[in-house]
Amino acid sequence: MIPGLSLIGAGTDSCIVDSRNFPLSNNRTITMQDNCLIAGFYIRTSNNLDYGFGIYSTGQIGLITQNKFSNANAGVLLWSSDVDVYKNHYFNLRTGIYIYNSNSIVRKNDVYTLTNTGDDGIFIDADNSSYIPVIDSNYIVSSDNGIYKGPGTRSTIKNNEIKLVNGSDGIFIHSYVSDSNWVFNNTVYTNIGDYALYTNGSNHLQIKNNYSNGNFRFYAFSIGSNHKVINNVVTGAEGGVEAWGTQNMVFQHNDVWKNEDNYYGFTPDTSNLSVNPMVVNDDTTQGELDFHLQMFSPLIDAGDPTILDKDSTRSDIGLYGGPYGESYVYFDLPPRTPVNLTANVDSLIKLNWNKNTEADFSYYNIYRDTAFNFTVDSTKLIASVTDTFYYQTFPSNIETLYYKLTAMDNQGNESNPSEEVAVILVSVKNEWKAVNNYILYQNYPNPFNPSTKIGYKLKERGYVKLYVYDIKGELVSVLVNEVREAGYYEVNFDAGVNGQKSNVKGELASGVYIYQIMVAGENNIPVFSDIKKMVYVK
Repeated sequence: MIPGLSLIGAGTDSCIVDSRNFPLSNNRTITMQDNCLIAGFYIRTSNNLDYGFGIYSTGQIGLITQNKFSNANAGVLLWSSDVDVYKNHYFNLRTGIYIYNSNSIVRKNDVYTLTNTGDDGIFIDADNSSYIPVIDSNYIVSSDNGIYKGPGTRSTIKNNEIKLVNGSDGIFIHSYVSDSNWVFNNTVYTNIGDYALYTNGSNHLQIKNNYSNGNFRFYAFSIGSNHKVINNVVTGAEGGVEAWGTQNMVFQHNDVWKNEDNYYGFTPDTSNLSVNPMVVNDDTTQGELDFHLQMFSPLIDAGDPTILDKDSTRSDIGLYGGPYGESYVYFDLPPRTPVNLTANVDSLIKLNWNKNTEADFSYYNIYRDTAFNFTVDSTKLIASVTDTFYYQTFPSNIETLYYKLTAMDNQGNESNPSEEVAVILVSVKNEWKAVNNYILYQNYPNPFNPSTKIGYKLKERGYVKLYVYDIKGELVSVLVNEVREAGYYEVNFDAGVNGQKSNVKGELASGVYIYQIMVAGENNIPVFSDIKKMVYVK
């Protein structure tokens, strides 16, 4: 492309530049120079993902927009180039966007690096810290790093949504040279990854209003000296926050909650919280993730008092707080459905369940009926309690009892009912017995798109295998393969990125899938097996 040239295609479905079977000039499908525009093309580069760049830009002003890239070592390579990269789609390549010695703005791109050789969604590097690229509002799904920032540049990384699929790090920050970097209002979540945010180097780094959620193998945040970590939420990881250095480190007004190990290497001050953040939805099985705070979240106006939200009030802790967040309406939602309802029988019937953690939680309603799979209503309400257990004497002239419970909040909102548990009268011995059996539940929702929840209950401790197969009987995903204690469990299955066949990562086709549970007890003796069907509809 000569300087000043605009190439505008008719659309990525019909206007294709395909160099896969042709020798590339200087390893590039398209080369951009100054003041160029390219839009509306599907660019396919090479059959070897170790080779080739879709667009190689050396231009100082320009725009790459509304294109689709695949089959390349990098979809776009900005080499000493200040071209804006806006609203493009990247898939089946090693790296989505490679940025070197650039002040470019990379905004609102969809990047999927899920190949077996996938590297980084966005890679940033420079020779020195005079470069200030902006990485803003991109959606990245990666099997390695979401955003990797090398030792150079002073980068602003904000408002990005990053999903790791058996990946490494959501955001990896090198800061060996005298640079400052800003990491604001990003969300990183995973089925399994290493770190949500990993920092390497003691230079100044500001980490504010980010949200990490999911099964990070090490720690969600790895931070160190001279870092300011403020107004973030870290939840659901094996490790919450580790500090490899604390000199001049500021760690204030964060919520670190429900990680197996919340902190390592330092003790946080009392400005930090460890509470349920009460977001609209942090469960992929219940529709789209939504990290907006509910009306009675304890994170509202609980952030750094020197930082203001978009509505000019004190900053909220979490994803949408601070000057890069947004103003929105806080919804008053019902509590989460109570889980792990179990029954035990001795001289009395005893019910137990897990505790709800919402800040506005009030009490539980307990319902009972003699019919299986009954519908809760006021005629079946037998008690309201604040504890997580309930005792009842044995009724007369009844042989089977079924129980469910719901959670209530202070505003009178009631959750969906829990799973059902049964207590039966054994006629031979004329004694009561709790039915805490092995159960494989029907997935919910079903049909689903793109994710669903599979629940199961274990009567006793055992080795659990939970597999998903396609309709031809070929293995799609291993959801559980480990020893579990007795109790109720739920597992997420995501057809978009987590549902994978063998080692091939990618989306599944619409259709019927089968999930199977196999439980082995002591001496590896099989004690339970069941199979159910579920339907994926795109």
